[in-house]
Amino acid sequence: MSARKIAQWHDAGLIDAATRDRLLAWEADHARPLLLWAVWGIGALAIGLGLVSVIAANWEDIPGQLRLAVHLVLIAALLAVLLWREARLAEASPWAIEALVFVTAALGLTFFGHLGQVYQTASPLWQPLGLWLALFAPLLLLLGRSWPSAAALMGGAVWCAWDYATAMTGYGAARDPGVWWQLWLGMAVTLPTALALPAGWLRARSQRSDFWRRLEQLALAYAVVLASFACAVASAGGFDAESVLAGGAAALASGGVAMLTGLALVAARPGVSGRMAGAIIAGAGLVLMIVWVADDLTVPAALLSMALWAGIAAAALMAQWRGVFQLAVGVIALRLIILSFELAGDLLTSGFGLILSGLMILGVAWVAVRVSKRFAPSGEETAA
Repeated sequence: MSARKIAQWHDAGLIDAATRDRLLAWEADHARPLLLWAVWGIGALAIGLGLVSVIAANWEDIPGQLRLAVHLVLIAALLAVLLWREARLAEASPWAIEALVFVTAALGLTFFGHLGQVYQTASPLWQPLGLWLALFAPLLLLLGRSWPSAAALMGGAVWCAWDYATAMTGYGAARDPGVWWQLWLGMAVTLPTALALPAGWLRARSQRSDFWRRLEQLALAYAVVLASFACAVASAGGFDAESVLAGGAAALASGGVAMLTGLALVAARPGVSGRMAGAIIAGAGLVLMIVWVADDLTVPAALLSMALWAGIAAAALMAQWRGVFQLAVGVIALRLIILSFELAGDLLTSGFGLILSGLMILGVAWVAVRVSKRFAPSGEETAA
């Protein structure tokens, strides 16, 4: 905030002289030399790019074992800094810890690719991802402080789960269509949503509440995306596919995991926000469990998807999540538009059909905006 703006507030009578002086003093104590930071950042970036260019130009001339040793030394050095200087660095700047944790985890992930490149080995991607999670997930869980660490952990878990499931099914060709195989893989792809449980329980009990909040939000978003995707697959008749992952048993198992996670989250995090977050995950699980019944039925699949997002909108109203409510209204409006195209595909071949479709899109958009403005909560809960 500039001193000029504070002076304008004082001149307009919005703040008194004492408040003006306190604001000016606070701004002076917390001033950030952005220009200096930018210069330092540009210099550091130039040095880093230069080092990368030098190494890349001589990559083949550097012995593989030496490269791996340097890679390991970098990881060990960062871990040592985090182990012995974590408290002091956190006191100076929490984002320094977050950056070190994220870079260390990234170096750990790239090490496996580097190892395969040096020794010319190959394996399904889920195996190095699983090993990376086993080695570095504790680091992210113990020291992560914000969304980069939460996103790395959740992204790695989702990537590992899906690559495992697709590898076990022959990347699209069912290897074993048995019911038990479907149940297992359905559970596997939904397991990342279980991260919502420790996140929901610890967010009010830990000093790193922002990290746990972001992790819970990502788990919730993953459950909703899974359910929405399943509805889209059902609308297109995808549950008749030969893939094990498209079977009804897989959907039942996937929904069961999500529903149990949601119900457990309600118990783990009491309060309106916690109950609504758990209800959304449980609702997504319910949709996953029954969506296969609407396979190749356009209208029921669309209604199921809209019911899911209507439930999200209702939960957002209860928890005062303005952004989530507006997103839910927008998704419902978009699904209505897509449904109209699905049901009136022949009309789109004529000019009259295009005109009607355009008018319908404008009408749905207008209603969505009106509903959002009329019913959206006035403000979003900061701890959502």
